[in-house]
Amino acid sequence: MSILNVEHLSHGFGDRAIFDDVSFRLLKGEHIGLIGANGEGKSTFMNIITGKLEPDAGKVEWSKRVRVGYLDQHSVLEPTDTIRDALKKAFSYLFDLEQEMNEYYMKMGDASEDEVTAMLEEVGTIQDILEHNDFYIIDSKVEEAARGLGLADIGLDRKVDELSGGQRTKVLLTKLLLEKPDILLLDEPTNYLDAEHIAWLKRYLTEYENAFILISHDIPFLTEVINLIYNMENLKLDRYSCSYDEFLKIREARKQQIEAAYKRQQQEIADLKDFVARNKARISTRNMAMSRQKKLDKMEIIELEQEKPKPEFNFKTARTSGRMIFETNNLVIGYTSPLSKPIEFRLERNQKIAITGANGLGKTTLIKSLLGIIKPISGFVTKGEFLEVGYFEQEIKDANHNTCIEEVWQDFPSLDQRDIRAMLAKCGLTTKHIESKVMVLSGGEQAKVRLCKLMNKPTNVLILDEPTNHLDIYAKDELKRALKEYKGTVLLICHEPEFYEDFVDHIIDCKQWSNKI
Repeated sequence: MSILNVEHLSHGFGDRAIFDDVSFRLLKGEHIGLIGANGEGKSTFMNIITGKLEPDAGKVEWSKRVRVGYLDQHSVLEPTDTIRDALKKAFSYLFDLEQEMNEYYMKMGDASEDEVTAMLEEVGTIQDILEHNDFYIIDSKVEEAARGLGLADIGLDRKVDELSGGQRTKVLLTKLLLEKPDILLLDEPTNYLDAEHIAWLKRYLTEYENAFILISHDIPFLTEVINLIYNMENLKLDRYSCSYDEFLKIREARKQQIEAAYKRQQQEIADLKDFVARNKARISTRNMAMSRQKKLDKMEIIELEQEKPKPEFNFKTARTSGRMIFETNNLVIGYTSPLSKPIEFRLERNQKIAITGANGLGKTTLIKSLLGIIKPISGFVTKGEFLEVGYFEQEIKDANHNTCIEEVWQDFPSLDQRDIRAMLAKCGLTTKHIESKVMVLSGGEQAKVRLCKLMNKPTNVLILDEPTNHLDIYAKDELKRALKEYKGTVLLICHEPEFYEDFVDHIIDCKQWSNKI
């Protein structure tokens, strides 16, 4: 049975087209991977089918009484709620039913026999719904899901406004899974999850009975949980009933077929044009020339798909720093309360270190303490000499109304517009991206703008907080290559071992100094 039908969908921003006459159908139980490079419109598609955006043309139809659960990158929580409060809101519709059932019981004392019979029938229906949805074991279901995604370690009675960005994402995801909607819409759910909790989510989605649409650039994760692929590319949405590896082979074979057909047609066009040019003036061959011209005029021209620009990252290096970069002495990090035991940490020139560990244990707080952005609870940080630090932040919360050109130009005012455009183009952004406001770009495109600023500033130390979030597979591979070749020091927070394992010197698990374990 069809849950969702999308017909002849077209949409764009200004003169930048995103979709052109796209159709899509979702059936019960389908596990769909929605894939494509940064900026192809995956999140825009999700926003359109959930009604957050109105398409320029086309129709979106959901079947009746379908409950849709959507996790995007901008979902919010009530700041005064505890984690437990937020998770129990997944069952709000069941609590409403319980309230309705109790009201029936209250009314029965003053009702006639026929009215009581009707009310008992309604109560029985409600009771069946409550039992079917495990209403009477809600607390145990909440705690089970909270353990699976690591929220039990944080403490279910902690207030939501005390949580890190990654922890809030975990709460939203856990709440959504507890709701068990008829269809899950997940936009990069593994961002901010560590390996243990990605493995739990992988098992959950593999066994999930209902349908879901998943956007993810974590290919190993995506491959294991989906049974269908929809590829978004060149304004189109194509369906592939196969594995991701088979999809890559099919797409490459199709590309080669189109290229071969294009070459044959171009040769045929050249031959026809040559014949027409040589024979149209002679009376004896004029009719044949006109026939060839008609064939040319009616020919449906094959067009090659426009190659998407691939990013090219190269970090500029500054003068050599001193041997010691950062050294801590009895450093205790935190905001109003300590997040850590005393930390003894030393980073030396040209070391490449990855910091790992669950959300909320203080990885970002440590980085900000080393940089002097926040003051430590106690202890101190010593900085080395001649440091030229480039810092990539995990979260940029404020809406950015600058165009991409303006955003980079304000950091490099001495350059002309042509230079700025060339810098952004090297990061894989097209002219239309470059001229757009930063706030309308996808998460991956915004990350490329930030990387553009970072890599064109000479540095000898790079501090990167979850730089792979939102980046597509091409950009991740290129960023890994650039960091391998970088001649300076790297301190990296990342939840993707396959990204950093083959170029870092040391991996530090922050649970060794966290007091949240």
